Amino acid sequence: MLLSPRLPLALLALAAFVAAPASGASPETAPRTTWMPDNGNGTFTNPLFYDEFSDPDVIRVGDDFYLAGTTMHAMPSLVVLHSKDLVNWEFLSYAAEKLDFGPPYRLEEGKNIYGQGIWAPCIRHHNGTFYIFSNINGQGLQIFSSRNPAGPWEHRSLDRGIHDLSVLFDDDGRIYAVFEYAGVKLIEFKPDLSGVIEGSERTIIPASEAMGEGHHFYKINGKYTIISANYAPVGRMQCARADKIDGPYETVVISARETMGTQRGWWCGNVGQRGPVPGPGAKFDLSKPGDNEFGATPLHQGGIVDLPNGEWWGLSMMDFKSVGRTTFLSPVTWQDGWPYFGLPGNLGRSPRTWLKPAVAAKVAPTAPYQRSDDFSGPKLLPIWQWNHAPVSANWSLSEKPGALRLHTLAADQFLLARNTLTQRVVGPESTATVELDASALQPGDIAGLGLLNIPCAWIGVARTADGLVLRCYNQLTDETVEQPLASARVQLRATGNYDDDLAQLSFSTDGVAFTPVGTSIRLPFQLKTFQGPRYALFAYNTAGREGGYADFDTFRVDEPFADRSQNLPLGKVITLTNLGNGSIAWANPHGMLHSTPPDSKEAQSAGARFRVHDRGQGRVALEALDGSGFVTVMGLGLSGDVRLTKEETAGSLFQWQDMLRGQCMLLSLKTHRHVGIHPQTGEPYSAESPGANPDRKDGACFQWAETTSP
Repeated sequence: MLLSPRLPLALLALAAFVAAPASGASPETAPRTTWMPDNGNGTFTNPLFYDEFSDPDVIRVGDDFYLAGTTMHAMPSLVVLHSKDLVNWEFLSYAAEKLDFGPPYRLEEGKNIYGQGIWAPCIRHHNGTFYIFSNINGQGLQIFSSRNPAGPWEHRSLDRGIHDLSVLFDDDGRIYAVFEYAGVKLIEFKPDLSGVIEGSERTIIPASEAMGEGHHFYKINGKYTIISANYAPVGRMQCARADKIDGPYETVVISARETMGTQRGWWCGNVGQRGPVPGPGAKFDLSKPGDNEFGATPLHQGGIVDLPNGEWWGLSMMDFKSVGRTTFLSPVTWQDGWPYFGLPGNLGRSPRTWLKPAVAAKVAPTAPYQRSDDFSGPKLLPIWQWNHAPVSANWSLSEKPGALRLHTLAADQFLLARNTLTQRVVGPESTATVELDASALQPGDIAGLGLLNIPCAWIGVARTADGLVLRCYNQLTDETVEQPLASARVQLRATGNYDDDLAQLSFSTDGVAFTPVGTSIRLPFQLKTFQGPRYALFAYNTAGREGGYADFDTFRVDEPFADRSQNLPLGKVITLTNLGNGSIAWANPHGMLHSTPPDSKEAQSAGARFRVHDRGQGRVALEALDGSGFVTVMGLGLSGDVRLTKEETAGSLFQWQDMLRGQCMLLSLKTHRHVGIHPQTGEPYSAESPGANPDRKDGACFQWAETTSP
């Protein structure tokens, strides 16, 4: 794979100013109902998907991009997405319909593969064939291949474990892989990929270099290039390069401290990957956000890809609270032969909102999945995955047309129930509602809607000797709430705020009024499932036998933050409250952007109100209503001095950074840094902030609010 870097062509020259025509809002007419990163105005906002997509690996073949990611114990496995612009992705295929290496993969004999299965895949294209390489712990390296990335895929196993590998098809026909943690090992495959060449394994970067893991291996401009994720102390991305495959390698950090202003969420520290599945009464050791040293896990474990025009982009992941590990898109700037994530003047940090990659294709905003399902189709939608390998004979879409029927199988508890159908929760907030017909349940049967996590929670209907009861269970508190149920048809709901790591379960018998059941549910991330929570449809029998069945209909997911059309207040008059100290941004009489207490007379003046002028592609100019002028970055000095100028200049342009919930940052197109203020000293604003801290209290984040002229 021979690639040649060139500087990005789409970045704005610092001294150039072209007054772009006002773009207005997106031409879309209907409000969006699911998260899409494309803002419809030539920009995108991270994350690409507001649900879990971990360990991303991306390639380009001609004008098409392909993305593969980790699916662990969920089946079908090994998802492959396709895109024309790196922003809008569509589901293409699963490379493995089912993984079955014995009872643990089927939740049999009390065994499981939670947090195991498919890890960190590497997708490659060579001589007309697509390949995906992924190691399965205890089962060795798995190789999937197809002439068509939409499948079908052929599967073969190698009796050799190679952790977090990345493969390089070199220009001389030889095939290599790098792998291992801390240091980097190299191994060579046989030309037909039937095995590794005996004696080819060697260390090419010692552990003392602390490259980390999750390697991505390329040959760019004749240099062997490895990008890795190092987690000490808080996470960063490193790059190594050498003229020869065996080195010597030199290394630099190419991305660090980029959290997009997001803290790590609640964490469950006493549930490990290889420990038992906790049952009722288990104790959980939780820590709240900010308890760890940095309070977040910055961008890590990703790769880079070039565009036909010479631009380069990076895809990496970040632990995004209880949603799990999400994927982010970053512009890449080559400097001194190194591919830094970020923009000139702010290397190593990535914008949350930026211009879309400059590709020839015109792509409409889209999402890779349809989440809601009425189960009327001949097969499940691609968003659905089974928790471990399903028992095909015990579920159906045809026994009752328009419904998913789950026949109950014996299980001791929800986390060990077979044929549990799941899909990832989607943030920042969402609500899943499903209609359940429990009339065919037999004694000992339980069916319902769960939040598959550890600790877990669920709400459902149980058949007891006295009839049907509504039952809700919270594993963290080991609390069960139960009440009689007059009707066998009930609607169950899970509502989650995945920024706060909280959910609530509720039910309704009329589909209109929903009654909360039990207390709110804490949703920590943990390493047993190694995934964020999942909405789960389940049916199992607690009496140690097969029982009746449950019918699920009209599963619906609602996302209140999907429509972001009003998050950029074009043409409006706003105030800007600094999250660092609660002060109000204010155009003071000396022509400087300063701050003032929220209850001061300055905060009530026209100087604390700014009209947002649309300059196209998500760029804005801010004009103070007191007539002092436009907020303008004056130069590239030590502080990126911010003043008020009567005339709008190139320094008056800012890329609006949508932080959701009425919060934003202002990215200067002159410095590629953010407008900020030191929250303690109260010095005038400058455009020198590289980006937000996890708690957003560093002085570069604002709460904006629409207002009227005083």
